[in-house]
Amino acid sequence: MSDSERYSILRQKRNRILEGGGADRVKKQHESGKLTARERIDLLLDPGTFQEENVFVSHRNTGFGLDKQELPGDGVVTGHGYVDGRLVFVYSQDFTVAGGSLGEMHAAKIARVQDLALKYGAPIVSISDSGGARIQEGIDSLKGYASIFYRNTISSGVIPQISMIAGPCAGGAVYSPGIMDFVVMTEQARMFITGPKVIESVTGEQVSDDELGGLAVHAEKSGNVHLAAANDKEAISLIRQLLSYLPSNNSEDAPDQPSDDPPDRATPEIGEIIPVEANKPYDVRSVIQSLADGGRFFEIAEGFAKSICVGFTRMGGQVVGVVANQSRFLAGVLDIDSSDKAARFVRFCDAFNIPLLTLVDVGGYLPGVDQEHGGIIRHGAKLLYAFSECTVPKVTVILRKAYGGAYIAMSCRDLGADFVFALPSAEIAVMGADGAAQIIFAKEIRDAADPEATRQQLIADYKDKLYNPYVAGERGLVDDILEPSELRGRVIRSFRTARNKREDRPLRKHGNIPL
Repeated sequence: MSDSERYSILRQKRNRILEGGGADRVKKQHESGKLTARERIDLLLDPGTFQEENVFVSHRNTGFGLDKQELPGDGVVTGHGYVDGRLVFVYSQDFTVAGGSLGEMHAAKIARVQDLALKYGAPIVSISDSGGARIQEGIDSLKGYASIFYRNTISSGVIPQISMIAGPCAGGAVYSPGIMDFVVMTEQARMFITGPKVIESVTGEQVSDDELGGLAVHAEKSGNVHLAAANDKEAISLIRQLLSYLPSNNSEDAPDQPSDDPPDRATPEIGEIIPVEANKPYDVRSVIQSLADGGRFFEIAEGFAKSICVGFTRMGGQVVGVVANQSRFLAGVLDIDSSDKAARFVRFCDAFNIPLLTLVDVGGYLPGVDQEHGGIIRHGAKLLYAFSECTVPKVTVILRKAYGGAYIAMSCRDLGADFVFALPSAEIAVMGADGAAQIIFAKEIRDAADPEATRQQLIADYKDKLYNPYVAGERGLVDDILEPSELRGRVIRSFRTARNKREDRPLRKHGNIPL
């Protein structure tokens, strides 16, 4: 056989793999509003940088008719490339080939690229579009899933892991995204462990695919999705933006980005954003944007647990993770979901050397039987635990209310905050003045000639004595009390001071966070 014949065979085999499931299935993929596996990779990576791995891998199981099926690439495309010039590994399931089902060699390809990402210290992006386990391959499929989950776990806290749910993701397939750091989902996707038919057969409940596992469910109710997208293009754009805030691995810092926004820019507008009235809501994102370089804030899990706001920004060019009470929802109190959301974000930032800014305006924990029975004690403790174990630079600013256990949970001085500042409007206390007065002055109010007038006077006296930041300042629990205009400059200087922070902890295998 001549060289030209060999090259011709090579090109034919390669072209067949590039075709995926063929023109008809590609057309059907496009008609459903989805891109193909390779089109998604091309959008994600810088042009011309994709290097494919294990191009010619094929299934080797032959039972149940598999011997008669051609499965190009075994239904998944794997490899690496660059995003904004930085190395990224990727795998993208090909729904046009056997519905993207996962078999032995499909999983082996994914495991290989996971190993390379960990070895070379680079983020990995998974793009899920799969009907689930390849049933014809039986336990080999389950073994394959296990190998992926194991690598997800070993890589956790070492390299960033981002999952894009772009189509069906059911059964065992959901656990890999569940372990990964961030999940992006499109409107065309569905994600659940057991589908509607199984649920109906077991419980009698009737539910549609969308009602069970659509985007709105996971972005707003379950909290399994951190970024919502209308389609593949938007999802990939969000992933590229997210990667711009993340280091490649846990031994690096997140990439600085020089800004022409002066670090000492005055922020008097913050005083106008925050109402004087302690119970009047406002949008804390406006405060974050005022502090941020160029007003840019990349929010995570916007639709879930809305009483807490988390996300990434830059201040003085440095990436900063932000945790902030959002008074527009539930008055910014902590509950089960907001505690979980904030704790997971704090732990991610700590794992990847991203300093944390905490903006406090919290009246306590959400009261109620459902919260207590649902385990608010355990869930609330997660946030205490996360901030306590966190060793990255931590700056806390008390914007307004800071009451009780929630004050502690929101990164107070004795929980390890490096710098704590307060606005003059800050109220730091065990509980609200009304409740405190009812407890402390119960007898005086009951015995007064005019109980209501006495109550109001005692509340006012209590506020004058304790409802200000100066008591905390006197005890060294607040480093300084700042005018709103000073806030951006002081926070940036504090992060610069703490940039080379080192903190030793007792030797241990790992802690036991209250899950």
